Amino acid sequence: MDKKIIVAIDGHSSCGKSTMAKALAREVGYIYIDTGAMYRGVTLAALRAGLIDAEHIDEVGLEALLPQLRLSFRLNADGLPELYLGDERVEQEIRTMRVSNFVSPISAIPAVREALTKEQQRMGANKGVVMDGRDIGTNVFPEAELKIFVTADPKVRAQRRLLELREKGDNMTTLEEVLANVESRDYADSHRAVSPLRQAEDAVVLDNTHLTHQQQSQKLSELFAQAVERLG
Repeated sequence: MDKKIIVAIDGHSSCGKSTMAKALAREVGYIYIDTGAMYRGVTLAALRAGLIDAEHIDEVGLEALLPQLRLSFRLNADGLPELYLGDERVEQEIRTMRVSNFVSPISAIPAVREALTKEQQRMGANKGVVMDGRDIGTNVFPEAELKIFVTADPKVRAQRRLLELREKGDNMTTLEEVLANVESRDYADSHRAVSPLRQAEDAVVLDNTHLTHQQQSQKLSELFAQAVERLG
């Protein structure tokens, strides 16, 4: 039986991590875990509970809310995982700009990171997972056999994100707004006190600014095969 590994894919927002991770997981028969969706789920729950406004996040209230949240992934008809909050499918709502504008400050709260890190470690305990996020290779699974750090030009990332929003029916958000959000999240993610976004020393850097989906998939497949081969 083939030995299973953990694939950790970290990188900036809107750089295509999830698309790459989903494709690789499907190709090799691994479980895909979108940790960014989990942080978005907590953000959505906090917004619904009235714990966030433009000036303040009620961290005490949020810490009390965390044990009550039931975040899970369920496969849709296409075999792709979607986030559920309790029994409610929230995959589309967590991708809105309303959630995007607050996910970085929510993600920086120590209690949130601690709770979700433990859950992510539980999900990947048996290996055979492709997990993407900001701190998978540096904090959640520093022992991961394959670590990839993905980046791309901010303007290209903003254009990709805007296209996703348009496909979801958002015709109001502008490119300037998305770019501002991308740059703001880059700064917040890399400067937070707890588990900041950074490249693991043993990670392979993949700049996909000018790569097609096919080229990215081919590169990931090669890196995966090499990582498995190293296990002997």
